[in-house]
Amino acid sequence: MKSGALVIGFALSLSGLAYGQSRIEPTPREIEHIQREVRHELIMLPYLGVFDSIAFRVDGYDVTLTGQVTRPTLKSDAGSVVKRIEGVEHVNNQIEVLPLSSIDDELRIRVFQAIYGYSPLQKYALGTNKPIRIIVRNGRVNLEGVVDNEMDKNLAGIRANGVSNVFAVANNLQVLN
Repeated sequence: MKSGALVIGFALSLSGLAYGQSRIEPTPREIEHIQREVRHELIMLPYLGVFDSIAFRVDGYDVTLTGQVTRPTLKSDAGSVVKRIEGVEHVNNQIEVLPLSSIDDELRIRVFQAIYGYSPLQKYALGTNKPIRIIVRNGRVNLEGVVDNEMDKNLAGIRANGVSNVFAVANNLQVLN
């Protein structure tokens, strides 16, 4: 009896889970690999657009997804692709699906045109993965993403504020160093 308990105890301690021990923490290199793969997989989602914003946090082998999307399938797709990444053990999918609203849909288009159609900001319209994300919920606009400088951040905020029927604008754009 005692030898059987020793074998089980030895096997559990090899896996790092015996007697209340936590699992082995990933190396910085492993964390960097997971972050790079998560970023890549999220960017490659086929229906991720300018009206969606997904962020993530890596904590050991666990990944937490946050943000807002316009399609429920995008939330589930994001969770699915991240779960398949080598090294990821658990995905906490906290992505919010924005409510359906024809008024918000119209505002999204008008804010998009106001920002990306404005000559000084048209450089951000190039490519498929737009750096300025426009999140609209109940007439309130959040600008997420990155821009090159403080002037572009302020211009995007001013342009979004100038769209009629927008109740408020939160300019959360980050300026690249």
